[in-house]
Amino acid sequence: MSEGLAALRERIDTLDTQILELLNARARCAEEVAHIKLAEDPNAKFYRPEREAQILARMQALNEGPLRNEQITHLFREIIASCLALEESMRIAYLGPAGTFTQEATFKHFGMSVATLPVDSIPQVFREVEAGRVRYGVVPIENSTEGVVNHTLDMFVQSGLRICGEVSLRIHQNLMCLNADWRNVQKVYAHVQSLAQCRYWLDKHLPQAERIPVSSNAEAARLASLDACAAAIGSRQAAPIYGLQMAQESIEDNPNNTTRFLIIGDQTVSPSGNDRTSLLVSTRNQPGSLYHLLKPLAENGVDMTRIESRPSKTTNWEYLFFLDVRGHEQDAPIRKALDALRSEAEVIRVLGSYPVAIM
Repeated sequence: MSEGLAALRERIDTLDTQILELLNARARCAEEVAHIKLAEDPNAKFYRPEREAQILARMQALNEGPLRNEQITHLFREIIASCLALEESMRIAYLGPAGTFTQEATFKHFGMSVATLPVDSIPQVFREVEAGRVRYGVVPIENSTEGVVNHTLDMFVQSGLRICGEVSLRIHQNLMCLNADWRNVQKVYAHVQSLAQCRYWLDKHLPQAERIPVSSNAEAARLASLDACAAAIGSRQAAPIYGLQMAQESIEDNPNNTTRFLIIGDQTVSPSGNDRTSLLVSTRNQPGSLYHLLKPLAENGVDMTRIESRPSKTTNWEYLFFLDVRGHEQDAPIRKALDALRSEAEVIRVLGSYPVAIM
């Protein structure tokens, strides 16, 4: 071994020792925070989405490389999650089963060591949080290619839970099967959105295969594991869980395919400095009603980033509107816009103000 290489390895060992000492010093600070919070409030909540977002944004701003910002974010999320585990033990419900993209989003946001509860449906995620059996839930809300997830929107109409955070996950769809000879498969199982996101790839490479929509990509992987003539589309994490081989990676038609997930709970989140606010609004069925809903936003300089309509399910031809706006409900422009909206809308509810997702 050359002297230069030996010196570098010795330097790495020294740095690793320093990193370990600093990590444990940070963990001890987290324990002290827990003691102070509990002394002030026996029911204190330790997970602070706005504080975590501020830390991650600060680390990205300070990052000079060579590690990419995405890598820095991943490392610090795990550090934060490990320290949080010393303060409180959390369990997170997500739309399962294991091996779904929602599980991947859960681990991305809360860290790999968090306790999780996979459930069968979006309504069940809401019920687990409402019953207090888990602290938070993770549900999909929209995909950049296929649009909004209506089941999630509908649940906010009947649930009092709030949005506490969001996760943006770059979706890479992968073809997996029992055998390496994937070109001869006769059936492809996947969630309906995954089939849609890979439509052109399937048309070109597997035109003869029947496309079978199932409840989740994890269920698709399970079914493919039982049939040598079948393949599944799903996340990389699903392949080892169900004993499948990765046949083709990243087969999505749009390389920028991204899904947004919401963190739901009963927590009101303080401003982080880069926030989003989600609103549920209903209005009278009369000419110009939508215009009058949007006018206060424009007049107060509030940037609306999304609007969706859903049938009210109580009266025919009446609709609810879901809006996302930039900023926090405590910001003056949004406060003024909400005050004006309350005089125009039949119902207006703030579903949550929360930090914008950090990739």
